[in-house]
Amino acid sequence: MRGLHIISLASALFLMISTAADAAALHPAASPMSETLAQDYEDFNPNNFDHPTQIDNPWLPFTPGRQLTYDGFTVEDDGSLLPHRVVRSATDMTKVINGVRTVVGWDADYSDGVLKESELVFRAQDNDGNVWHFGEYPEVYEEGTITPNQVWLHGFEDAHAGIAMWGNPQVGTPSYSEGWAPAVDWTDRGKIDQVGQKTCVPAGCYDDVLVIAESSRTEPNAEQIKYYARGVGYVRIGWRGTGPQSKETLELTSVKLLSAAELAQVRATALALEQRSYQNSPTVFALTTPIELPPGVSRPVIPSDGGAPGMPRTGGSGGPGNPWVVIGFMLGLLGAAAGMALRRRAEWR
Repeated sequence: MRGLHIISLASALFLMISTAADAAALHPAASPMSETLAQDYEDFNPNNFDHPTQIDNPWLPFTPGRQLTYDGFTVEDDGSLLPHRVVRSATDMTKVINGVRTVVGWDADYSDGVLKESELVFRAQDNDGNVWHFGEYPEVYEEGTITPNQVWLHGFEDAHAGIAMWGNPQVGTPSYSEGWAPAVDWTDRGKIDQVGQKTCVPAGCYDDVLVIAESSRTEPNAEQIKYYARGVGYVRIGWRGTGPQSKETLELTSVKLLSAAELAQVRATALALEQRSYQNSPTVFALTTPIELPPGVSRPVIPSDGGAPGMPRTGGSGGPGNPWVVIGFMLGLLGAAAGMALRRRAEWR
């Protein structure tokens, strides 16, 4: 684990400060969801999407060309902390899935500076302001090999689109499906946990935060907790529960609009992923129409094999894989966290 031992003390201190500060303001329910689920998936009306690619839900906007970066840690089985970075990009490309035009997103997941997973996601917004998740194509990279993982799309192999964000989320409403794909054990659900909260992350401090608890039937007694800020999307991820689960902590560190060159690179990466999907997913993606580019944008040439994963396997000299950069980053976060804790104590007395 490159650089892990160097930063473990700083990491632990930062997590303790950050967690303690949030505990003073946020009081999540003590136990995970235990309600009886009324149905496996949400009622879906394909005729309720007049402008599906205009995703302006205040809690989960999906603006083409916007990129959000999250940094944090995963807790390994031995209790050690492994640096974790997630980069989420909204493209200006679309894909029609079972009659509904969706916006294409691309996510990159780095573990200790190395690209471990890359995936395409597909979203659309209905006439009521609800953002729907239509499926995804994830690839996992291990020792030079590419392995598709939990590939699903609405309308294929009994998969159903789910709610990524309600147009008007309210506490006290039942849990809801975030997508249903029994062929790949995708059973994620969400529940509105809290509203009107406050939280601070490296990218800024936010009021009127919405907290959503996510769970899965494959991971009972375990939840992922997401904190959403208006006009941004989720800004923090945590976890709770006693069951086995992926334990990770992520905080929003930057929000940016991609330059023309950067957006072109994201397009090329997403198209390379899709090209591989036709070979790797013959019963789902191979049966769909290709991603469409915006008018006036030429389709880049992708190698016949789909190319490499499309982005550097490591964080680069300035990325999370460089231990000195990580040290500097963590020291900066420690200072910011200490300052945030003092401000919160003054604000919430």
